[in-house]
Amino acid sequence: MLDANVKTQLKTYLQNLKRPVELVVSADDTAKAKELAGLAQDITQLSDLVTLTTQVGDRTPSMKVTAPSQSAEAQSSITFAGIPMGHEFTSLVLALLHTGGHPIKLAPELIEQISALSGEYRFETYVSLSCQTCPEVVQALNMMAAINPNIHHVMIDGALFQEEVDERNVMAVPSVFLNGEPFSVGRITVVDILNKIDVNAQSRQAETLNEKDPFEVLVVGGGPAGASAAIYAARKGLRTGIVADKFGGQVAETVGIENFISVKATEGPKLVANLEAHVNDYDVDIMDNQRALSLQSNKNSEQLFELALESGAVLKSRTLLLATGARWREMNVPGEQEYRGKGVAYCPHCDGPLFKGKRVAVIGGGNSGIEAAIDLANIVKHVTVLEFDASLRADEVLQRKARSMGNIDIITQAMTTEVTGDGKRVNGLNYTDRATNESHHIALDGIFVQIGLVPNSEWLTDTIDLTSRGEIIVDEKGQTSIPGVFAAGDVTNSAYKQIIIAMGSGATASLGAFDHLIRSQDDIDEKIESEAVNENQAA
Repeated sequence: MLDANVKTQLKTYLQNLKRPVELVVSADDTAKAKELAGLAQDITQLSDLVTLTTQVGDRTPSMKVTAPSQSAEAQSSITFAGIPMGHEFTSLVLALLHTGGHPIKLAPELIEQISALSGEYRFETYVSLSCQTCPEVVQALNMMAAINPNIHHVMIDGALFQEEVDERNVMAVPSVFLNGEPFSVGRITVVDILNKIDVNAQSRQAETLNEKDPFEVLVVGGGPAGASAAIYAARKGLRTGIVADKFGGQVAETVGIENFISVKATEGPKLVANLEAHVNDYDVDIMDNQRALSLQSNKNSEQLFELALESGAVLKSRTLLLATGARWREMNVPGEQEYRGKGVAYCPHCDGPLFKGKRVAVIGGGNSGIEAAIDLANIVKHVTVLEFDASLRADEVLQRKARSMGNIDIITQAMTTEVTGDGKRVNGLNYTDRATNESHHIALDGIFVQIGLVPNSEWLTDTIDLTSRGEIIVDEKGQTSIPGVFAAGDVTNSAYKQIIIAMGSGATASLGAFDHLIRSQDDIDEKIESEAVNENQAA
């Protein structure tokens, strides 16, 4: 099952086990079950602390990772229903290590909070093995299950349990259920989970944040621009903080990255992990899982800005650097929000496997749209591309590839007017032919929206100068219309939205903030000196 190189690496990792780990496999004669059994056997051969037993489970094939040395009441419960390979192989390795007593890399206060949770929590997470976001959610819940025996978690490969997926109407991954009821869809962190199940968690976080001393540079946003800005500020010796909804931003959902200079190829989650590790090398206060609400100057001091957060906390800083990035643009047509996660999707790599053998549409004929159509055509029965303009905007090489595939239809001058469904899931869409003004309906099982990005700047409306598209207007130093407030990355009016450009603009804005702080301090020193001279003359 595992090749020689992977076995060698895994054997090295398993040397970190501090107590026995038991793999409980539920298998039958199917090919996938035999594959999982082979994987379990390979793992047991790599460490004397890992044993294997078979037992009929709730789902087959499945593999439970537990610690037999603990009492039944204290045993952790982490289960993989399916083959945890691809992006989920790391989830399996971490589950083995954490169950075997290897330290969990969470803040001590989070571990304490998880340990203190009472009641029983049975989490189930539906994933696809091609999903970049899913491992983050799986690993978060697995860590919680390894800490608190009252928490149970099962990762379920939706492609292997299609009947279950259909019955529960799972049409987007990762989809998390808690005690049989829908809990969340999409990226969610340990802190997010705790905020939902521990009702007092957010207020406690707000109290902690309110007690923080003012920053010299406070970065809002944890994507490439924000990470770059924080590193540059910290290297200047400035008191630096990052406040972000989720570290990594849009990059965490990017699959292949092949134009990041000096790195031939990487993936979004890997780049995000490297960014976070680099930031952690410096004295930067990272405040994750926090959304900015409003910005204002501190009336008591012209030298401080106040950033209000949705949690109720207020952070203060001498300069602010806005790097909130962008998100997928929506169609804004009837039915889109009603069927979001029920057939309307924005990540073909994540959700595409759930539509195997079905008919889907891709909205948008740019590079993203045509790349999505090509990827989906290898999974689904048929793809219809709808482009608003009279011609596709994708690169010619992508257009040729798409047109060469027998199950992709392309419709131009198509204006989507409505997403239709049966109340539970998408069953099609309506569009208008802009050339003839005729209305048409297409029967579909899924719709993938790929029409670009919109900047995350709504909370700054009426506060700072924005373009008509909502982008923050910056000068050559990254400064906005408010002195002392800088911005960088995809949220700004930069000509091109690229990772490497966002990083460069983050560095530029950070240096701009440093320059602003120096000049501000010079002004303060001159004012103090002038006041002292006047006092002496008066005396």
